[in-house]
Amino acid sequence: MFNVESFLKQACQKGAADIHLRIGKVPSLRISNDIIRVNYPLLSESDFMDILRTIAPIGKFEEVKNSYNADFAYEIKDVARFRVNYCRDLGVPKLTMRIVPFQAPTFEEMSIPSSFRNFVKNNNGIVLLTGPTGSGKSTTIACLLEYVNVNYKKHIVTIEDPVEFIYNDKKSIITQRQLEIDVATFADGVKYSLRQDPDIILVGEIRDKETAEAALTAAETGHLVLSTIHTNSAVQTINRIINMFDENLREFIRDRLSNCLKGTIAQKLIPRIGGGRVPAFEVMTVTPTVSDYMKKNELDKIYQLIQEGDFDNMTTLNASIYNLLNNEIVTEKDAFTASDNPLELQQLVKGYYHGVKHSNVNNGLHLE
Repeated sequence: MFNVESFLKQACQKGAADIHLRIGKVPSLRISNDIIRVNYPLLSESDFMDILRTIAPIGKFEEVKNSYNADFAYEIKDVARFRVNYCRDLGVPKLTMRIVPFQAPTFEEMSIPSSFRNFVKNNNGIVLLTGPTGSGKSTTIACLLEYVNVNYKKHIVTIEDPVEFIYNDKKSIITQRQLEIDVATFADGVKYSLRQDPDIILVGEIRDKETAEAALTAAETGHLVLSTIHTNSAVQTINRIINMFDENLREFIRDRLSNCLKGTIAQKLIPRIGGGRVPAFEVMTVTPTVSDYMKKNELDKIYQLIQEGDFDNMTTLNASIYNLLNNEIVTEKDAFTASDNPLELQQLVKGYYHGVKHSNVNNGLHLE
């Protein structure tokens, strides 16, 4: 009989990031950047249903089992929390579980630049963290919120689907609300949080124009909003937000966003030499010039500002990757695989491109 709690504990001990469980297949783990099949028997339907019955929210087993997709959280005391997705693979049930540590990590533990702290020192506005699924956005946000929790007397409201990191109140107080348990939608969560005396509002993800509108309104009324969106760069992020709205509203939304966006952080995780993964970042700080380009819809000029914006703690993804490569933290193969513009990275490696000078943002490492 498959003991899911024992298996999950072992997965945590082995440093897994994700767990894959499907009827008719052996369990698999994502360790570093690779999927590893575990030396276990094929999961039977009986095994799988026992697993689901154990980890599903109380009273929700039948509802989850009969759904096409479901998201929820599971917790093993003193071990970890797990963000769980239930889905179907050619009609066969499957579970994907992301391991979430109880304790929010520090900037140093996660190789996150200390300059990111400047974003949460704003009293209002929006900061967006972007990147593909599994790129570490939730962990970076957890670092930012825990930094506030430890150092400032604030009220933080989070709206998540599902709740991942659990925070213990320190100098701040933190209210955590989960979709379909504490609140119906992200947009409702933001709307009603404005009546709950927040300083900082975390919106788990901006998925639609209703959530985007609510986040803009919160930022305009004196709150700092943190959120995530599935894009790969600052320019893509700006376009994605604006294009959520009808064409006749886009100029108005562009103007509002240019006034309240404080910055974007796009990130990727790259295999680290020796094991594990390390983040690389594109960082855009919204300076008056960036804001002006947004208002004029001259977004193509923003990337050049990011290349030249080392004094504003801005950096391109390639400059960040180059810094990791130059300091022998990642391999050349993995660096080029992670790059969205390998030709530009090649120019950095050959020393042809002046952008090398501001690769000092990542990991606190400085090039000579």
